[in-house]
Amino acid sequence: MSGKNLHALSDDPVGLLAGWGHLPIVVAHALRRQGRRVCCLGVKDHASGELAEICDAFQWVGLARLGAALRFFRQHEVRQATMAGKFHKTLIYQKWAWLKHLPDLRFVRTFYPHFISLEKDRQDDTLLNTLVEAFAISGIRFLPAVQYAPDLLIGAGAVTPRRPTTRQQKDIEFGWHIAKHMGGLDIGQSVCVKDQAVLAVEAIEGTDHCIRRAGSLCGAGGFCVVKVAKPQQDMRFDVPTVGLGTLEAMAAAGAGLLAVEASRTILLDKQAFIEQAMRRHITVVAVDAAGLMRQAA
Repeated sequence: MSGKNLHALSDDPVGLLAGWGHLPIVVAHALRRQGRRVCCLGVKDHASGELAEICDAFQWVGLARLGAALRFFRQHEVRQATMAGKFHKTLIYQKWAWLKHLPDLRFVRTFYPHFISLEKDRQDDTLLNTLVEAFAISGIRFLPAVQYAPDLLIGAGAVTPRRPTTRQQKDIEFGWHIAKHMGGLDIGQSVCVKDQAVLAVEAIEGTDHCIRRAGSLCGAGGFCVVKVAKPQQDMRFDVPTVGLGTLEAMAAAGAGLLAVEASRTILLDKQAFIEQAMRRHITVVAVDAAGLMRQAA
């Protein structure tokens, strides 16, 4: 949607589908600063209750209660919405998951090919695209969260004063290509490497668990974490995000460097993030394909 069209809808409420983490809170505050009315659906076992105090309208919704979510947005005349925060796909593989997260009829009809007939896969992009299409059918269009808060995207360059060593630079280049291939297969967005060897790759468990696993396998520490956007990244959802929790996981595991993709990665709590990275002696840099090619030349 163009900036002109977005401005035309500036008086309309914005729906916020909030998952786990601090990002939904940051997005909600950004919308309120813009004078937007925010109608938030907080996913149970994911979202923070703090959102109820920030948003104009708030309701908890079960992970598989698609019909209830649509009714809430329609009730509040929401025509545009955004998605923020992580959704823990591991929950669907827990014992008795469907009894705890009892799906409604709309969810069953929408996701029947993925969970019952198994005609379609359950990869992240597949499921999330199915979800936003279901909202679109009801007249609710999802837009990228960074369209409302563009300052969340990190620009290219060194984030911390400490720069990568020559050895680390080789690991960044090596890890970048591995991570991009993984993203192209919709497996994960992060890889942990040391001396151009892969220690751990991210899958369904998420980045922090991937980092911890790398730490358990590399007692010497000092490895690099490379996190990138998928080649086919849909900026409406699952945008790479780093924050204080990422640094805590890295420090506990003994990681020494974090490289993220510039202009396609969200950085939360920037000033506090930089201060903590410096205290932890962790180098952080944002790179892009063009920059890697220049350095490799």
